[in-house]
Amino acid sequence: MRALSTTSSVRLGGPMSFLQPVRAGLAVLLTALLTACGGGGEITVDPPASAVSVSNPRPLPAEYLARQAVAYGPYRTATSASDLANEVIPPGNIRQDMELLIQGNFRLIRVFDSGDKVARQTLDVIVDNGLDMKMQLGAFMGGFKFEPNPNRVEDIKAANLLELDRAIALANDPKYRDVILTVSVGNENIVDFSADRIDPADMAVYIKYVRDRVSQPVTTDDNFQVFSNPLPRAVVDQIDFAAIHAYPAIDTEFPSSLLYWDWKQLGVAAGPARATAMMDASIVELKKQFQATRTALDSAGLSRMPIVITETGWKARITGDQAFRAHPVNQKMYFQRLETWRQESRVSGNGPVNIFYFEAFDEPWKLSDDGWGLFNRDRQARYVIQNLYPQAIWENASLTDADAVYFVPPTINPDFAANAFTLYSDAPGASLVAGYNLDAFDGFTAPRNLADTTISAAPGDGTVSMRITPTPAGYGWGLLYNPQTGGTTQNLSAFSAVSVWMNTTYPGRIEIGLSTLDVDGNGHEAFVQIGNGDYGYCNTGAWCRVSIPLQAFRAVNPRLDFRLVVNPFYIADRYSFTGKASGSNIRVPLNIDGIGWTR
Repeated sequence: MRALSTTSSVRLGGPMSFLQPVRAGLAVLLTALLTACGGGGEITVDPPASAVSVSNPRPLPAEYLARQAVAYGPYRTATSASDLANEVIPPGNIRQDMELLIQGNFRLIRVFDSGDKVARQTLDVIVDNGLDMKMQLGAFMGGFKFEPNPNRVEDIKAANLLELDRAIALANDPKYRDVILTVSVGNENIVDFSADRIDPADMAVYIKYVRDRVSQPVTTDDNFQVFSNPLPRAVVDQIDFAAIHAYPAIDTEFPSSLLYWDWKQLGVAAGPARATAMMDASIVELKKQFQATRTALDSAGLSRMPIVITETGWKARITGDQAFRAHPVNQKMYFQRLETWRQESRVSGNGPVNIFYFEAFDEPWKLSDDGWGLFNRDRQARYVIQNLYPQAIWENASLTDADAVYFVPPTINPDFAANAFTLYSDAPGASLVAGYNLDAFDGFTAPRNLADTTISAAPGDGTVSMRITPTPAGYGWGLLYNPQTGGTTQNLSAFSAVSVWMNTTYPGRIEIGLSTLDVDGNGHEAFVQIGNGDYGYCNTGAWCRVSIPLQAFRAVNPRLDFRLVVNPFYIADRYSFTGKASGSNIRVPLNIDGIGWTR
């Protein structure tokens, strides 16, 4: 087994074979199937000399500078990171992707690892079919900076060496050499939010190891903050160009004094002008982040080092905290401004030498970090690029520029005045809150009888109860109260608990939940799992009064705002959260009564 030893204590050794997650963007994962290797001996890498790449930088190829660039991942069906290894990627799918990108004049792609499944197979499709496509090859590096298990550290280092050798082999292969224009070692391994942290001194050794063995320009991809002050000089001295990531859209979800920009634009009248102001401000922020990198490099005597933005983009759909931001029209507005700046920079020389848009296609396995694609997962062109493709493959033919979204502050209504906020009850004197539908998850998982008389009602709560007979999907079932008018909220901040009477023999735990907005208009939900004896719940076939304090929901999700309650009540059993096997198909009925909030 070969090992890589260095003065910066990077030593790679130990056989391994496992699926290694790869970061791309903020918490974005790819995979490389890492296999054991044998034979060899030991490879020793000399300590990096100062300013190796700066004293003799490799120029970026003209085609790398001229081509419109996009990040590429081929995954279509995997729905979680753990599913990636099982997804089969036919060469025909990759060829379809390449031909779609070439049709839109996106002729430079960035891939994130050097494995056979994505990188080699994509290269084969390009070469074997004579496609006019070039590539920035990636080498995934697993992080070990904070790994407490020494054996695990050695495994990660062994996997990293295997990946480096794969990247070197691809970059030097005569079949691929003309396609691979640059090589990137690592992806967001240095920035402090990385899940795969590597010390800069160790990363410098990895970069030098590759750069000594390939002829292409070499870099490492990371957040722009890494390339701003203070520069990781050990790393910068090994690269031919700076490859930075900058996401003004993401920064609005994680605001700080360093990254704050005024995306809400409340000083502009609500309407299209506010949307325009937001998107104008987003590019101003992107330029500011680029300039922070340029200034840091210039101050370090590296004014000749080119900067490429290798990741930036705007979401076309909400998959997290992007209310009033993520939308196909806003994505188009960002892309247009980005392209204008890219073309201006080519003339002036004062901006990035190229920009890779993130990303080509949606990949469902990314979950809350999906939705960036120029195409959706079904290879339908989004509004941003519909002018480049026939309407037959458009995602939505009804959008116009006027549909751009912009911030509208949620309205906080006065406190709900009554002593109880009652959703279901026929107790004497009960006053029900109007304006809600009672909807099953997926429309079918929780059929109910709103006036069941087969058993007695809850104590003191009239003569009927609600009977739920689950018809679950594979994940389980659920039922919730939805406002009939979208965007309706209730100010229930003066209340203290969610209460419900229950009578059931349903096995194991169930869930009670709710959802709210926050002041930025983002939705947040929380479920509390309860079993026999929790918060008064019982599954003995007798009536039990369940009362869950609002603090218990807030402990699950601190971003709940009870001034902006959207869905005041869920009842559910999502099997993965209650400890049941997927597909459990539990159909034991539940009788419930007296649903509401109490002070």
